[in-house]
Amino acid sequence: MLVAAAVCPHPPLLVPGVAAGATAETDDLRAACDAAVAVLLAAQPDLVVVVGAADRMGPFPAEAWGSLRAYGLDDRDLGIVAGDGEPTLPLPLTLGRWLLDRAGGAAGALLFGVAADAAPDRCVEIGTALADRAPRVGMLVMGDGTGRRTPKPGYLDDRAEPFDAFVSAALAAADPAALADLDVVLAEDLLVQGRAAWQVLAGAAAGTAWRGEVTYDAAPYGVGYLVATWLPA
Repeated sequence: MLVAAAVCPHPPLLVPGVAAGATAETDDLRAACDAAVAVLLAAQPDLVVVVGAADRMGPFPAEAWGSLRAYGLDDRDLGIVAGDGEPTLPLPLTLGRWLLDRAGGAAGALLFGVAADAAPDRCVEIGTALADRAPRVGMLVMGDGTGRRTPKPGYLDDRAEPFDAFVSAALAAADPAALADLDVVLAEDLLVQGRAAWQVLAGAAAGTAWRGEVTYDAAPYGVGYLVATWLPA
């Protein structure tokens, strides 16, 4: 059963080498993510599941690896030992494992990809199944909010800030039903990359009373970033 969850965004700028020259929000965001992962691991889960958007649904092999070469970062800066062939781990899972590794909790983690366009009911089903993987499951949910808070990187959309505010309120209230009801079409319009992963959390957390805390809620680069933790009430 699920015993704790942490929600973090997955911008490449989380990694210090990518964020060189960025503003102070980078340090604040990274610190919030590190603190959320620490809360997750403090619950002493038997299994940590990292959930994030991928081009396919299902678990990735333990030896799968990701890369930030496209962002000018050497793989060694991620603590990655490159495997054979090309990297297959998507960005959300790459950064999720990186955050766990910083906290010493990456060993044995299950890296689970969820298709970005997966139907809400399917996401909820997956979350329920993942919560049954071990007696004590911790879930690290990786996902960005809207990408239309400013003219760049997407086009400014007046619906973006209210959407992010709704998700933030749902995370603060630890409300699985609110996350499960997120509008798929609206999320796609607003370039939301975390919708499916959040709905996996909704399935994993259903049926339990939670207390939520949002520790970061901002859009310093035009993309909504939310960091939150859920613990049993």
